[in-house]
Amino acid sequence: MNILVVDDEKLIRWSLRERLTKEGFTVAEAEDGKSALSAFHQEPPDLVLLDMKLPDSDGLSILRAIQKETQGGPEVPVIIITAYSTVDTAVEAMKLGAFDYVAKPFNMDELALTVRRALDTSTLRREVRAHVSERQASFGVHNLVGKTKAMKEVVDLVKKVSQSGASTVLIRGESGTGKDLIAKAIHYESNRADKPFMNITCTALQDTLLESELFGHERGSFTDAKVQKKGLFELANGGTIFLDEIGDMSPSLQAKLLRSLEEKAFKRIGGTVDIKVDLRVIAATNRDLEKLIQEGKFREDLYYRLNIITIISPPLRGRREDVPMLVTHFIRKFATEFKRDVRDIAKEALDKLQSYDWPGNVRELKNVIERAVLLGSTPVIQGEDIALGRTAPPVPGQEDRLLRLPPRGLVFEDLERDLVVQSLERTAGNQTKAAELLGLTRDQIRYRMEKFGLLKTETHA
Repeated sequence: MNILVVDDEKLIRWSLRERLTKEGFTVAEAEDGKSALSAFHQEPPDLVLLDMKLPDSDGLSILRAIQKETQGGPEVPVIIITAYSTVDTAVEAMKLGAFDYVAKPFNMDELALTVRRALDTSTLRREVRAHVSERQASFGVHNLVGKTKAMKEVVDLVKKVSQSGASTVLIRGESGTGKDLIAKAIHYESNRADKPFMNITCTALQDTLLESELFGHERGSFTDAKVQKKGLFELANGGTIFLDEIGDMSPSLQAKLLRSLEEKAFKRIGGTVDIKVDLRVIAATNRDLEKLIQEGKFREDLYYRLNIITIISPPLRGRREDVPMLVTHFIRKFATEFKRDVRDIAKEALDKLQSYDWPGNVRELKNVIERAVLLGSTPVIQGEDIALGRTAPPVPGQEDRLLRLPPRGLVFEDLERDLVVQSLERTAGNQTKAAELLGLTRDQIRYRMEKFGLLKTETHA
């Protein structure tokens, strides 16, 4: 890594060069502000050691110039070198964005540690930004595909909500309409994007387990509480928590959720101290909340707390004009994911998709295109590649049998192994997708892979 040392004292520059070179760094030198900025332009360093007092300038001016140069680009940490008499100015520099300061006369070992710490922090920040950029590419608002009025309204509202200070959002819509994608788009388009996005389905766990998952528990608070556990509300601090299927949460847990939303605080199970959090809570449901309120199954006060901003995720049958765009989007996605040469869809196949009612909404369309990309034999998806409904259409002439037993019979385990191998080959080693092709769970196919000695050939976990 490259370090730029800016100091008007030749002896100090020499000493720093000698030590930093031994540490494995490449060192450039500058004796004043003008030469420092010139060296910075020629080859931007990974870190700058900057003296506060220079013959033609001061450290604060150079710091501002460096920040202006790197605006929108990679961050370059700056460590201020100062005399004891100007420590206050060094502190001011840190307020402006300097990483740290060292006072003359400085200890070389301590300075080397500060340099390492600054570079490690800078690397970590770059990795976080890269991760956020990757997640934004995968889940940003541009992934909400559609040109119909209903989808344009959703996209516009997502953009507004993501940039707002709204602490609660409610997403309503049928199963499979992409409520989770809307939630992720709100998070990754917001200033919370570099903070955690935590999600949980409220129907997935029993009431007591769900409470523990959300709020955590103290050691010994119940029989299996061997250690203290932080819940999602605590882990997601600063970010977003997505509560899917909120309509299925029990009334008792709804009351605790309402308190945490109102007070922006919660207690772990068995705890006595309030834990303050800064969160955006996004709830989603396909249930009729108004009816649940009438039946006494959903708290009216929680409903009004969540219902401040509501986004309606429209069913696919109500926006058929979006089907071609969605099909193109999914073809590209799965062709890339499975390394398949599939580029387009035939008119016959597209007509078949557009005339279907899509009870499973976008999720069902996604699964249909995924299957067509995996099983199709040409670069263009044909009508016969499209299997609609719960089961694929039978092969002509073999309606009564899925597989014909050879006249001489077969060894069943050989057949089982061959099918597992074929499914893994067809999905490029993706165990989840291979399991779906065989109607198995991921655990079931992993059991068979271990049984037949295939685990060493897997390429995707």
